[in-house]
Amino acid sequence: MSVKVLSHPGLCSLRSLERQKPPLSEFVFLHVVLSSISLLTVTLNLLIIISVSHYRQLHTPTNILLLSLAVSDFLVGLLLMPGEILRNTACWFLGDLTCSMYNYMSLIVTSTSVGDMVLISIDRYVAICDPLHYPTRITDRRVKLCVCLCWLCSVFYSSLFVKDDLTQPGKHNSCYGECTIDVDLITGTIDLLLTFFVPVTVIVVLYLRVFVVAVSQARAMRSHVTVAALQLSVTLTTKKSELKAARTLGVLVVVFLLCFCPYYCVTLARDDLLNSSSVSFLLYLFYFNSCLNPLIYALLYPWFRKAVKLIISLHILQPGSCEISIL
Repeated sequence: MSVKVLSHPGLCSLRSLERQKPPLSEFVFLHVVLSSISLLTVTLNLLIIISVSHYRQLHTPTNILLLSLAVSDFLVGLLLMPGEILRNTACWFLGDLTCSMYNYMSLIVTSTSVGDMVLISIDRYVAICDPLHYPTRITDRRVKLCVCLCWLCSVFYSSLFVKDDLTQPGKHNSCYGECTIDVDLITGTIDLLLTFFVPVTVIVVLYLRVFVVAVSQARAMRSHVTVAALQLSVTLTTKKSELKAARTLGVLVVVFLLCFCPYYCVTLARDDLLNSSSVSFLLYLFYFNSCLNPLIYALLYPWFRKAVKLIISLHILQPGSCEISIL
């Protein structure tokens, strides 16, 4: 997703007046809550990054995709949330160049998150709909290549929006203390198509197909419960694990869409809402998804809970700890 804030003359003075209206207690409460969410997001996603990176048993294609998503979520909590808090509750005092770099980073990170979700949907689609060819089609090497391409494409794609700001920092700011990025109608429409309609359509279509196949496989497994053949038992166990993974990642994708779609829906409905507090709330909602993802892992992935215990207890520092059975 590409987050764009359009600037209008006099916006700084209006924002200054709006910032003076809330009582000090509400202002402090807002900062504490948002800062706490930012810190929680950084901590939880850092645990995901350490877990998947350290334990060799977790080096699977699906977990590599989750690692890429955790890195982008980590950057959301570390950079984007604090920057958005500063931009919406105080004047931007970090300078025009820092503002341009912040906008550039926000575009890269959010676009990569969308790309990761598309890759996760493709991974589950192949695993459920074509399980016999999954080990040969979805390999560690191919997934790593796709992840690298996803980040590189996001870097290049995002640079098209901020090239003017990077060469002429503060070009679109109407007054001191403002941090905005200006996007014209044609560019915004193309971006809307490439970062909203196409990814969401791909994700929804793939997961609808996964859902249909998963239901049919679940029925097939129930109808073969009485079969005692060892080979079939192993096959059914494999299918059950894949179906469970599909359900878990399905929850991840659904939560992502619930946090992702409202911002663009408002953008489509009315352009003049782009500077209102409601859009700021929807932007915070999308960023909050980066905090929800590791919580979903904690609830649905036993390996994540076990890994967190080992990390907190410093067992991870022991020699050979990367070879421990974590699944």
